[in-house]
Amino acid sequence: MVEFQVIEVTDGDTFKVKGNWKMGNATGNLVRPTGYNTPEKEERGYKEAKQKLTQLILNKTVDVKNIQAIDKHGRLVADIYLEGKNLADYFPEYKKR
Repeated sequence: MVEFQVIEVTDGDTFKVKGNWKMGNATGNLVRPTGYNTPEKEERGYKEAKQKLTQLILNKTVDVKNIQAIDKHGRLVADIYLEGKNLADYFPEYKKR
């Protein structure tokens, strides 16, 4: 498990962390939680999902577990936990089935 402080929320399922993560030869500060997928910028619900994630994690410390990959956008894809609860559990309406 690795901990990071969230410094910016990009959208409902992407955020930036303080410092950089490192996986193999790749480094970065963008993170993509697993388990849910929120609307894109031009879609209905985007603003609400981003606001919800911002209220939940901005300036807080999250735990990164079960790192899966780095996606095509350069985001570290992993399970993200806030105070022991998976972020996907906060977004049941967008949970992947």
